[in-house]
Amino acid sequence: MRTEMTVRPYHPDDEDQVVNLWKQSNLVVPWNDPVQDIAMKVAWQPELFLVAVQNEVVVGTVMAGYDGHRGWLNYLASGRLGAGKLLVEAAEARLADLGCPKINLQVRETNKGVIRFYQKLGYTIDPLVSMGKRRKI
Repeated sequence: MRTEMTVRPYHPDDEDQVVNLWKQSNLVVPWNDPVQDIAMKVAWQPELFLVAVQNEVVVGTVMAGYDGHRGWLNYLASGRLGAGKLLVEAAEARLADLGCPKINLQVRETNKGVIRFYQKLGYTIDPLVSMGKRRKI
Protein backbone atom coordinates (compact mmCIF):
# COMPACT_ATOMS: atom_id res chain seq x y z
CA MET A 1 0.00 0.00 0.00
CA ARG A 2 1.37 3.41 -1.01
CA THR A 3 0.77 6.30 1.27
CA GLU A 4 0.56 9.91 0.24
CA MET A 5 3.80 11.74 -0.44
CA THR A 6 4.48 14.51 2.08
CA VAL A 7 7.03 17.33 2.23
CA ARG A 8 8.81 18.23 5.44
CA PRO A 9 12.07 19.83 6.54
CA TYR A 10 15.19 17.65 6.43
CA HIS A 11 16.09 15.77 9.61
CA PRO A 12 19.61 14.48 10.40
CA ASP A 13 18.31 10.90 10.28
CA ASP A 14 17.62 11.47 6.55
CA GLU A 15 21.30 11.94 5.63
CA ASP A 16 22.07 8.47 4.25
CA GLN A 17 18.88 8.34 2.19
CA VAL A 18 19.47 11.87 0.86
CA VAL A 19 23.06 11.16 -0.18
CA ASN A 20 22.01 7.90 -1.86
CA LEU A 21 19.20 9.69 -3.74
CA TRP A 22 21.61 12.40 -4.88
CA LYS A 23 24.02 9.76 -6.15
CA GLN A 24 21.22 7.95 -8.00
CA SER A 25 20.15 11.30 -9.49
CA ASN A 26 23.70 12.15 -10.65
CA LEU A 27 23.82 15.25 -8.46
CA VAL A 28 27.05 14.31 -6.72
CA VAL A 29 30.14 15.65 -8.46
CA PRO A 30 33.78 15.30 -7.39
CA TRP A 31 34.13 18.91 -6.27
CA ASN A 32 31.09 18.80 -3.94
CA ASP A 33 31.06 16.60 -0.86
CA PRO A 34 27.36 15.85 -0.27
CA VAL A 35 27.77 15.36 3.48
CA GLN A 36 29.56 18.71 3.76
CA ASP A 37 26.89 20.38 1.59
CA ILE A 38 24.20 19.02 3.92
CA ALA A 39 26.09 20.27 7.00
CA MET A 40 26.44 23.75 5.49
CA LYS A 41 22.72 23.90 4.64
CA VAL A 42 21.67 22.68 8.07
CA ALA A 43 23.76 25.52 9.53
CA TRP A 44 22.04 28.14 7.32
CA GLN A 45 18.27 28.27 6.77
CA PRO A 46 17.69 24.59 7.63
CA GLU A 47 13.93 25.15 7.33
CA LEU A 48 14.46 25.59 3.57
CA PHE A 49 16.03 22.14 3.13
CA LEU A 50 13.01 20.03 2.23
CA VAL A 51 12.49 16.34 1.65
CA ALA A 52 9.60 14.49 0.08
CA VAL A 53 8.76 11.31 1.98
CA GLN A 54 6.56 8.36 1.06
CA ASN A 55 6.21 5.26 3.23
CA GLU A 56 8.97 6.66 5.48
CA VAL A 57 11.40 6.75 2.53
CA VAL A 58 13.00 9.96 1.26
CA VAL A 59 11.93 10.16 -2.40
CA GLY A 60 12.98 13.74 -3.18
CA THR A 61 14.93 16.75 -1.98
CA VAL A 62 15.33 20.44 -2.61
CA MET A 63 17.57 23.01 -0.95
CA ALA A 64 16.12 26.52 -1.15
CA GLY A 65 17.79 29.68 0.00
CA TYR A 66 16.98 33.36 0.26
CA ASP A 67 19.50 36.16 0.70
CA GLY A 68 16.98 39.00 1.03
CA HIS A 69 17.23 39.79 -2.70
CA ARG A 70 16.82 36.52 -4.63
CA GLY A 71 15.85 32.98 -3.87
CA TRP A 72 17.67 29.91 -5.13
CA LEU A 73 16.83 26.27 -5.67
CA ASN A 74 19.55 23.63 -5.46
CA TYR A 75 19.80 19.87 -5.14
CA LEU A 76 16.36 19.09 -6.56
CA ALA A 77 16.23 15.32 -6.74
CA SER A 78 13.18 13.23 -7.49
CA GLY A 79 12.98 9.49 -7.07
CA ARG A 80 9.20 9.29 -7.55
CA LEU A 81 6.85 10.73 -10.13
CA GLY A 82 5.46 13.98 -8.79
CA ALA A 83 8.08 14.52 -6.08
CA GLY A 84 9.97 17.19 -8.02
CA LYS A 85 6.90 19.31 -8.71
CA LEU A 86 5.69 18.91 -5.12
CA LEU A 87 9.07 20.01 -3.75
CA VAL A 88 9.44 23.00 -6.09
CA GLU A 89 5.95 24.20 -5.16
CA ALA A 90 6.70 23.77 -1.44
CA ALA A 91 10.00 25.66 -1.76
CA GLU A 92 8.32 28.43 -3.79
CA ALA A 93 5.65 28.81 -1.09
CA ARG A 94 8.22 29.07 1.69
CA LEU A 95 10.26 31.61 -0.29
CA ALA A 96 7.09 33.62 -1.02
CA ASP A 97 6.34 33.68 2.71
CA LEU A 98 9.77 35.32 3.17
CA GLY A 99 8.94 38.00 0.58
CA CYS A 100 11.20 36.58 -2.12
CA PRO A 101 10.42 38.32 -5.46
CA LYS A 102 12.40 36.04 -7.83
CA ILE A 103 13.80 32.53 -7.70
CA ASN A 104 16.95 31.53 -9.57
CA LEU A 105 18.34 28.11 -10.33
CA GLN A 106 21.04 26.64 -12.48
CA VAL A 107 20.80 23.61 -14.76
CA ARG A 108 23.61 22.21 -16.84
CA GLU A 109 22.78 23.18 -20.43
CA THR A 110 23.11 19.55 -21.50
CA ASN A 111 20.32 18.48 -19.13
CA LYS A 112 17.45 19.13 -21.55
CA GLY A 113 14.90 17.05 -19.64
CA VAL A 114 15.36 19.06 -16.45
CA ILE A 115 15.21 22.31 -18.42
CA ARG A 116 11.83 21.23 -19.87
CA PHE A 117 10.65 20.22 -16.38
CA TYR A 118 11.34 23.71 -15.00
CA GLN A 119 9.82 25.38 -18.07
CA LYS A 120 6.58 23.45 -17.44
CA LEU A 121 6.61 24.96 -13.95
CA GLY A 122 6.88 28.50 -15.36
CA TYR A 123 10.63 29.07 -15.23
CA THR A 124 12.29 30.79 -18.17
CA ILE A 125 15.86 30.98 -19.38
CA ASP A 126 17.34 34.33 -18.30
CA PRO A 127 19.67 36.09 -20.77
CA LEU A 128 22.73 36.11 -18.55
CA VAL A 129 26.01 34.39 -17.92
CA SER A 130 26.37 32.37 -14.75
CA MET A 131 29.75 32.84 -13.12
CA GLY A 132 31.31 31.35 -10.05
CA LYS A 133 34.48 31.20 -8.05
CA ARG A 134 35.24 28.08 -6.08
CA ARG A 135 37.29 28.16 -2.91
CA LYS A 136 38.46 25.31 -0.73
CA ILE A 137 36.52 25.05 2.53
